[in-house]
Amino acid sequence: MLSPDRALRALVEDGISRGELAPGSKLPTERELVATLQLPRSAVRRALSRLEQEGMVVREVGRGTFLRESYVAEGVARDASPADIMQARMVLEPSVAVLAAHAATQADLSRIASFADQGGRSEDFDSFETWDSKFHRAIGEATHNDLVLAMFDVINAGRALPVWGSLKRRTSTPERRRCYHQQHVSILEALNDRDPAGAERAMRAHLKSVTDNLIGNA
Repeated sequence: MLSPDRALRALVEDGISRGELAPGSKLPTERELVATLQLPRSAVRRALSRLEQEGMVVREVGRGTFLRESYVAEGVARDASPADIMQARMVLEPSVAVLAAHAATQADLSRIASFADQGGRSEDFDSFETWDSKFHRAIGEATHNDLVLAMFDVINAGRALPVWGSLKRRTSTPERRRCYHQQHVSILEALNDRDPAGAERAMRAHLKSVTDNLIGNA
């Protein structure tokens, strides 16, 4: 089970990935977060305080909690191109897969498998993108290394940039989504086999496929 801090951070990152949260956006109320995260209110408040200390959110008395205006700008440069983002992912994520193959618990692997399965069942772009983001971040979480996860989140913040979303949508097809799902399955199989080299190869092949489809059609 994720700590309250990591669970809340993951929820916010998912909102950014889906385009539901942007710099300055208001987060759900404490009551809504308690229901969504299934955590005690005290744990949610502590998690919000931690994210505020880290500079991710701003809490305003009587108004609520907001994603800090400069958060995405600090996470990834606003002029980062899709090629920049994919190049950074290619550097980081194969190594993340190696660490996850060593460190993932059975609960981690079950979460990764669930997200892969949901992605495979997705019938539209938005749904697939949601589960794709969850799948990749869950692998980062499975390293159990907060610094690695923070580095992952810096790169993943690029999903909130308009240029990324428009390019992904323009180049997405049902056939490509099915191909990506099969590649996710290959990554999962290597993780389940505790095969670091296989996980690295599968992740690298997947990211190369995504890069070719994105940049080749940019």
